[in-house]
Amino acid sequence: MINVTAFRNESVAVMGLARSGLVAAEALMKGGAKVLAWDDNESRRTAAMSRGVTVADLATVDLTGVKALVLSPGIPSTFPKPHKIAARAQEAGIDIIGDIELLALSQRAARYAGITGTNGKSTTTALLGHILDQAGVSVAIGGNLGIPALSLESLDADGIYVLEMSSYQLELTKSLAFNVAILLNITPDHLDRHGGMDGYIAAKERIFAGGKAAIVGIDDDICQGIAKKLADAGRKVVPVSVLRGVTGGVYVEGGKLIDAIDGTPKEIIDLATVARLPGTHNWQNAAAAFAAARCLGIDTAKIVEGIKSFPGLAHRQELIATIAGVRYINDSKATNADATEKALACYDDIYWIAGGVAKEGGIASLAPYFARIRHAFLIGEAAPAFAETLFGKVTFTRSGDLATALQQARAMASNGGTVLLSPACASFDQFTDFEARGEAFRGLVEAIGTGERP
Repeated sequence: MINVTAFRNESVAVMGLARSGLVAAEALMKGGAKVLAWDDNESRRTAAMSRGVTVADLATVDLTGVKALVLSPGIPSTFPKPHKIAARAQEAGIDIIGDIELLALSQRAARYAGITGTNGKSTTTALLGHILDQAGVSVAIGGNLGIPALSLESLDADGIYVLEMSSYQLELTKSLAFNVAILLNITPDHLDRHGGMDGYIAAKERIFAGGKAAIVGIDDDICQGIAKKLADAGRKVVPVSVLRGVTGGVYVEGGKLIDAIDGTPKEIIDLATVARLPGTHNWQNAAAAFAAARCLGIDTAKIVEGIKSFPGLAHRQELIATIAGVRYINDSKATNADATEKALACYDDIYWIAGGVAKEGGIASLAPYFARIRHAFLIGEAAPAFAETLFGKVTFTRSGDLATALQQARAMASNGGTVLLSPACASFDQFTDFEARGEAFRGLVEAIGTGERP
């Protein structure tokens, strides 16, 4: 754990005591800060107290002298309306920050690589971290990926923090200038938390504030516009595309990754041979990670070795098992239709498990891939709406829960094909998070039998 000394002998409030918030409270205390912490969940307050954290109701306690409020990224400070604690801090003129900001204030010597985008940021973060680690760089990987930033090891000037950054985290990070910043793509998501699309875009653009190399996926109009704006402002921009060749960037053509950063295009690796990075969306992730590693000074041959040896990421098109000729794929991280589209594009003869808490727009945008689906098994709150969208286009069963859906899919897929959990939904109706949903799927598949392990 990193000791946060920037607030030594100062008072700091911490709101939200889940993984990152609890670690932030402990890191501040170890650095000599006086911490007042709160969570609306009683069990989290109890857990914090058992670890020596001072718990006080931030809605009523005297905030005089408090220098900062460290806010969990899941708690709104603006839209749809500020949490009462955030509103109270704003009225008192208290700076509202997140745990990534505490990392930046504490580890000034290290370099930083930041990755954001609506989809693909977790895989790109893990892949870049793996490439750097395999190349012998001292690296720490975390952020929105699930590892609290302040639980990472302390790094010196030779080290690099590779951080997945959500739009929520970017809004709470004020001073960090990334040495390399990646924006993969932008499609509508979390619009209620940002007051609409303009607010969401603005939050994503913050990853480029004060930084150096800007790597931008230019295959959507929004990011293409951002890349142009950055270039016009004099920033070094490395464009990334899987749709077209790009001057001064990295692109994929016929499955081949092409490096044109120095001007002359060079074929680097056939991504179609990299089993753990299937589909054009993962090719974009690979191209972005390659570009970032190049900007960080890593030798091309070492980058290729890292791409080839990448083990993949849990819950992102993760092959759990092949049993009796049927593949079981865990894509629980696909919490919106755009992410699920990437999975549907990779397979044929799909027995699709979908549903949960639907995002805006539902699954209507997936219609071009319906022909790939043999049958859909619908779960959770979204089942009625998804059934309406699929009616007359894809045969479906309203399964209700994941265990029932898998049992039904297994019976129907006995002659081959792919059982794909790619929900296109958040998980909060039946699971605590997408990881819990994915682990439940893994356990259910493994209970079927050992099969042929991937």
